[in-house]
Amino acid sequence: MIVVNFKAYKESMGKKAIEIANKAEKVHKETNVFVGVAPQIADIATVAQTVKIPVFAQHIDPLEPGSFTGHILAESVREAGAIGTLINHSERQLKLSDIYMIVKLARENHLFSCVCANNPSTSMAAATLNPDIIAIEPPELIGTGIPVSKAKPEVVTDSIRLVRRVNSKVTILCGAGISSGEDVDAALRLGTQGVLVASGVVKAKDPYAIIREFADASKPYVS
Repeated sequence: MIVVNFKAYKESMGKKAIEIANKAEKVHKETNVFVGVAPQIADIATVAQTVKIPVFAQHIDPLEPGSFTGHILAESVREAGAIGTLINHSERQLKLSDIYMIVKLARENHLFSCVCANNPSTSMAAATLNPDIIAIEPPELIGTGIPVSKAKPEVVTDSIRLVRRVNSKVTILCGAGISSGEDVDAALRLGTQGVLVASGVVKAKDPYAIIREFADASKPYVS
């Protein structure tokens, strides 16, 4: 599983968001590796109408429909075409009680939930909430080009061990600093099922080539 977070980069908004999503979809068609994208909220509908690969929201709020100006609802991103949402990214951190509510709302609205966690204990706590996906991302490595699978492999292996104590079914991704096929291979060898990436793709001179490199590194692990 490869999920590309577009964040709020200029390189991934509007028409450029569509361009990256099209390249991601091309890689999926060529390799049959799961590739999903998480565009900015304003671009979800346009991207979802353009490509058939999974589209995730970058965040939703722990709220049901009502008088909440400026907030993002599970219902609205689902209506826009998203099939899931990121939760608790290090750049949008939440209280555990809010994570619980968002996972619940995502499930009720038939959205996949991908909870980001920055260390083993947080990963285990998140796993007890039964999300669909947990992404392990030490914040100090995000955007550095130094992959957690190499710099702090014990964060990944300890997180997997603790998560599996309480949840045997959740999909586990590795994030932070993923920028090459070698990084993807290292993450998968540690026992994850994929990667959550951002600047390594979005800011690349050739996003297609990078996504394809990630997918090619994943193919030996695809059953």
